[in-house]
Amino acid sequence: MGFGDYPAEYNPKVHGVYDPARFYGKPDTPLSQVKINELGAWFGRRNKSPSAVVAACSRAWWRWQHKYMQPKRSTMAPYFQLIVGSMVFFYAINYGKMKNHRNYKYH
Repeated sequence: MGFGDYPAEYNPKVHGVYDPARFYGKPDTPLSQVKINELGAWFGRRNKSPSAVVAACSRAWWRWQHKYMQPKRSTMAPYFQLIVGSMVFFYAINYGKMKNHRNYKYH
């Protein structure tokens, strides 16, 4: 699968119009329904290649887009989510500089 190509599992005659937020591979048990003793086998069936991780992130991005950004009557929720996400990100990358400025009690 190259950049911009459809997934190999996608068949337009079976699946219809392509949806970037949908997984077209073989369906498996959802994580919420996996029992503890089956967890190792479930993780073993996952595709852990870099392209699979990028595809999963892309599907998550499109699901978020379809749910929050692209409805006809969108609310302020996606903008607040982006603001809070960027605040957490910048706090995490600047934590090393900020931890030196803590106020300690010396008694």
